[in-house]
Amino acid sequence: MSVFDRLKTDCASEWAAYVDHDFVRGMADGSLPLDAFRTYLKQDYLFLIHFSRAYALAIYKSQTLGDMRRGMAGLKTILEGEMELHVELCAKWGIARKELETVAEESETLAYTRFVLESGLRGDLLDLQVALAPCILGYGEIGARHRGVVPEGTDGAPAYARWFAEYASDDYQNAARDFCDWMDQTASAYLTEARYPVLRRIFSEASRLEADFWQMGFKNLG
Repeated sequence: MSVFDRLKTDCASEWAAYVDHDFVRGMADGSLPLDAFRTYLKQDYLFLIHFSRAYALAIYKSQTLGDMRRGMAGLKTILEGEMELHVELCAKWGIARKELETVAEESETLAYTRFVLESGLRGDLLDLQVALAPCILGYGEIGARHRGVVPEGTDGAPAYARWFAEYASDDYQNAARDFCDWMDQTASAYLTEARYPVLRRIFSEASRLEADFWQMGFKNLG
């Protein structure tokens, strides 16, 4: 069993609340209000800026050149892939890149990004990887589960289909598998049974913060 599978099994309720959230279900069937998705997309762009910093921290925390190269690959995936998807989608609604970079952070964005960065700053590479895992591997799981989905019913349906297609893509799925393998490799050197409960708490909290991030999209609706 991979470290990810073990953590996911031991945090099953938190994981289900995240990957099966009403926000995800609403994207899949097209019922999600477009304003909720726009709110999420703007905040997720800010989130990815901090996530890039977390990957840069992973490079710093790496003990080998191989680890550094994997951290760099993850950083490129965010800067050259995920962030550009957000720019592409928002441009269709007249939201420019500059606006995305200057929007105010919601409390959920602050809580989640600072938790990930703090986990890495106070710990080692494995602590940071476990904090990153719910986002990277959760989006991979959501994408794979909804591969080929055709949402209907709202103006946002094409954007939701494009979002799912990005995370179901071979490029993203390969990146997710590589991250899972990288975490297993790190765990082989760093993980002990005495330490595991700490990692489980990090994973549980990050999964809970992911669910809160989805929920954030609903809070400003009329």
